[in-house]
Amino acid sequence: MPELKPAARLALDHESMGLEARVSQADHQSLRVWLRLLSCSTEIEAEIRRRLRKQFNMALARFDYLAQLHRHPDGLSMRVLSRYLMVTGGNVTGLTDDLEREGLVLREVSSEDRRSFLVKLTPKGRKTFEQVASVHEGWVVELFAGLKAGERDQLNELLGRLRLHLASTLKAVREKKPSAKRNATR
Repeated sequence: MPELKPAARLALDHESMGLEARVSQADHQSLRVWLRLLSCSTEIEAEIRRRLRKQFNMALARFDYLAQLHRHPDGLSMRVLSRYLMVTGGNVTGLTDDLEREGLVLREVSSEDRRSFLVKLTPKGRKTFEQVASVHEGWVVELFAGLKAGERDQLNELLGRLRLHLASTLKAVREKKPSAKRNATR
């Protein structure tokens, strides 16, 4: 594989710049990092979506749904599945209806709460997901091939630290009591 130029020297055309075209060196470093991270994430996601659609006629939402159920062989309630996928209950219901018709998932009444449904992969659903997931993993490996193993480890570590910082900071912000100033204006 040819050695890549440092990212600072790579030239992207106007079409490829995307979100990063919005910033300049004069902008705050955190803003530049945020837009570069978002650009990479958006580009990778768009390519994965394109490949899933082309090769498997599958939407990314469907792949993510099957992935969650694959990680939980005993099944998930539709409410929990909705939370994991960060979509509305209606979206999960629609996907569940479609996948159940195709024989990929099974919906059953929860033994713990008769008002709730538990969704599980069928053997056909598990086999289908595993076939797609194997190809998907190869795509992700290919898309990250421009980084050496140590660089991928470093990026993973740094993003993990950022994720923990965000979780801690945002939890504190969300738990913060309304200020006296805001209460006085009510």
